[in-house]
Amino acid sequence: MSKSNGKAAGIIIKKYANRRLYDTSTSQYVTLDYLRDLVKKGTDFQVVDAKSGEDLTRGVLAQIIFEEESRGANLLPVDFLRQLIGFYGDSLQSVVPGYLQMSMNSFSQQQEEFRDKMTEAMSSPQATMAMLEEQTRRNMELFGQTMRMFTPFQAGAAPGTAQADDSSARDSSESKPENLSALREELDSLRAKMDQLLDKK
Repeated sequence: MSKSNGKAAGIIIKKYANRRLYDTSTSQYVTLDYLRDLVKKGTDFQVVDAKSGEDLTRGVLAQIIFEEESRGANLLPVDFLRQLIGFYGDSLQSVVPGYLQMSMNSFSQQQEEFRDKMTEAMSSPQATMAMLEEQTRRNMELFGQTMRMFTPFQAGAAPGTAQADDSSARDSSESKPENLSALREELDSLRAKMDQLLDKK
């Protein structure tokens, strides 16, 4: 069976030149809304070009997001989209997908906890800030894990890299004030946004 993200796709959706989508599991033409519902149900599928067999899943999923945004969902902040676009062609482009995947996985695993905290935060600005600070801390940790995946000097790499590892550790230790400064700036930005939201109320 065809592959999607390294695993067999549960359903094959064929996309024709006229942009029509065909669900091979039910033998019927479907819409983007149908595929959106499959995603929400956790049903795995792969979209392929009906003629060439090329994997079109990424583009179709992006199209679903575009449709949702155009309907006023506004899930993706403008600043986030600008930052994301800015990473295209950047030296960190290869790191971004892994970081975003890890962040979303972490958020998904803790979504019930976040729902409870959001309910509490609605009645307490302090709780809101605590929640944002905690998520920021977790994101910084995830980013650090992602960056370590791309560090050229890994434990168990080529012989003679232990000294390089020690040097990297020292550099990391020396850069902690900069990391803390960046974290403080991010928290200050979050506080400013929360103040604006509270002022609007």
